[in-house]
Amino acid sequence: MYALVDCNNFFVSCERVFQPQLEGRPVVVLSNNDGCVVARSNESKEMGIKMGTPFYQVKHLVEAGKLEVRSSNYILYGDLSDRVMSILAEAVPKIEIYSIDEAFLVMEGLPVDYVKTLCSELVRKIRKWVGIPVSIGIAPTKTLAKIASHFAKKYKGYHGVCTIDTDEKRQKALALTPVGDVWGVGRRNVVKMHESGIVTAADFVARPQEWVDHHFAVPGVRTWKELQGIVCLAEELPDKRKSICTSRSFAEMLTGKDELAVKVADFAAHCARKLREEGTAAGQVTVFLRTNRFRDDLEQYCPEMTVSLPVAANSTQEIVSAALKALDRIYREGFLYKKAGVVVDGIVDSDAVQGVIFGFDDETRRRQDMLSSVMDAVNDGLQPGNRSPLPSRKRRHAAGPDVIGIASQHLGHFADGIRSDHRSRRYTTDFNELIEIH
Repeated sequence: MYALVDCNNFFVSCERVFQPQLEGRPVVVLSNNDGCVVARSNESKEMGIKMGTPFYQVKHLVEAGKLEVRSSNYILYGDLSDRVMSILAEAVPKIEIYSIDEAFLVMEGLPVDYVKTLCSELVRKIRKWVGIPVSIGIAPTKTLAKIASHFAKKYKGYHGVCTIDTDEKRQKALALTPVGDVWGVGRRNVVKMHESGIVTAADFVARPQEWVDHHFAVPGVRTWKELQGIVCLAEELPDKRKSICTSRSFAEMLTGKDELAVKVADFAAHCARKLREEGTAAGQVTVFLRTNRFRDDLEQYCPEMTVSLPVAANSTQEIVSAALKALDRIYREGFLYKKAGVVVDGIVDSDAVQGVIFGFDDETRRRQDMLSSVMDAVNDGLQPGNRSPLPSRKRRHAAGPDVIGIASQHLGHFADGIRSDHRSRRYTTDFNELIEIH
């Protein structure tokens, strides 16, 4: 059995933990630069506000007092996610973190009644200890568990936990589930299914396997089997990413090279950290700059430059150094830059990196790696060598992203230039923003 734990309206729920006045009020959370809606409360959904709605289209509702708005506060969301995942990790032998607000609990060999009781207790515990409401779906496959979690969230009578443990329940759930809501069915496939007369998940399952294989290939067959209770999506090692990109659009256009260098160094350091979290190293570092393409009155310049490393690396020092070299080659005075970014690619497993005759010797590389490891530990709020029980690729650094870095970075300025006029406090990670009791 699998149990999918899904935090309800997660970003909005995080805002409500420390702002109880938002309970029952329509609330939306905005994307970077306060551009568009990326999270909604149930109340704002009932008002007809859609995901991706530009903020300017609902700003009049905020000004009229009919809608509450908050800028994205990812440090707060990451910390509360950590707390939820830690509770789950302590409750079960095996957890697979799927996203910042979702996790699969692997319940192999456990009685169904025990699983139900455990999940009901987790719903209560997470709500009491963290303040986040969660819904849990229990089923024999991950795809069915996803469907069950939707029912647990939608219908209050389930009290946060829905179980699909009989064939009768499975068939009823499939008949009530639009095929577009099935995990793994993409938008393009939904169109094809509708054209073939498939409206619900039950309609999809009713088709022969040969037909599914012909129209949707192996991924479609896997989903088809999962909906029938046949496990096809057991834990799989995630594919190593071919590239990692960190970029930002600036609230105000930049002209100076020093200003851009700070941004590029921070972006490169972030890429290096991602490489280490995933146990990989990069052989190339690319930097790109963009002027404002929406300003026809300004001259446009959109350069990029790639620097190849003699040896694939993941240390902050090497990645940042390569990025700044690339910036030196492409920067031109007189332009107004709206966006910059760093891409690392040529990615290989870090333990497969081979040295070269010329370049860093083994001792220098060892020191670089040790320094990067200490930096990661400090930024995670941990003692070096003392890692959390959560997988490193999903762990959020509780102390924030800019506790310690190298000199070319500008600590505390990773998100500078990003508009966040409605950001709430980082109540759990910044002593200067602790909650105040009135």
